[in-house]
Amino acid sequence: MSTDSNSSKNKFSVSLVLGSGGARGMAHIGVIHWLEEHGFNIESISGSSIGALVGGTHAANKLDIFENWVRALDTVDIINLLDVSWHKGGFVKGDKIIATLTELIGDQQIENLPVKYTAVATDIKNEKEVWINNGPLFDAIRASISLPLFFSPVKRHGVELIDGGILNPVPIGPTLSDSTDLTIAVNLGGKPEAKHVLTNTDNNLKQNRAESEDLSPLSNQITEFFNRLIDKNDDDIEPDSNMYEVVDGAFDTMQSAIASQKLAAYPPDHLITISRNNCGILDFRSASRLIDHGYEKAQSTLGHLLLDN
Repeated sequence: MSTDSNSSKNKFSVSLVLGSGGARGMAHIGVIHWLEEHGFNIESISGSSIGALVGGTHAANKLDIFENWVRALDTVDIINLLDVSWHKGGFVKGDKIIATLTELIGDQQIENLPVKYTAVATDIKNEKEVWINNGPLFDAIRASISLPLFFSPVKRHGVELIDGGILNPVPIGPTLSDSTDLTIAVNLGGKPEAKHVLTNTDNNLKQNRAESEDLSPLSNQITEFFNRLIDKNDDDIEPDSNMYEVVDGAFDTMQSAIASQKLAAYPPDHLITISRNNCGILDFRSASRLIDHGYEKAQSTLGHLLLDN
């Protein structure tokens, strides 16, 4: 990624809306890089799920640290970050991931961030969105990434919260009162494209699976389950799909439909769309490819703004 000769000019102030979509959200990093390199000033960020995570690290001015960390992850690293839970409404507690990220980024308070920031979560009992724009940054992020059945819900002010993408995969609402020049949204639920050839930093999963051969049968089952989450990259749900693939495909389809409705009701000035079959939900091994893809999508979607000014 090279810097533009006009990078020192602040062409536009931007409200940036970052959507939900698991590891596909690494494309958000590429979008942010493109905006910064071409002089766009990100003054406000609203995010659901992975969008809240990437947006939060950028708002804290620590995106470079997060990016270096995620680019280095392999399959074993990902599995080791998942603390399995059987009793709290989700397969993974999420404490280990949040502790690791807090150590990397620091314990930040949202109201002290240099960029206006809102993480969007879902109050499922009362069927409404919850906008979190104060308090500890990673408490807000943890609530926003609470994917049902996968991560345990988070209790905030006596209310259980789950993934923000359930009700609003591309949360433009928190930016409507902004006085910025442009609202730019990134939707990770675009229509499937032809299958991508994924860059697998582990070469393949055989080595990782071999490393778990001496584990208990239960541990093997858990590892295999997460391998499926990491590796899934289907264009469509096949007739012989397992339960996870059906649920994952249904959730992606649901979020895509909701995002289309929300975007029709509150259209941003510019929309960057990432196809939903770019990678599996936990395939952070593809981070480098996805970051580059986000950068390229930003260029193809927003490049004309540079010519117009």
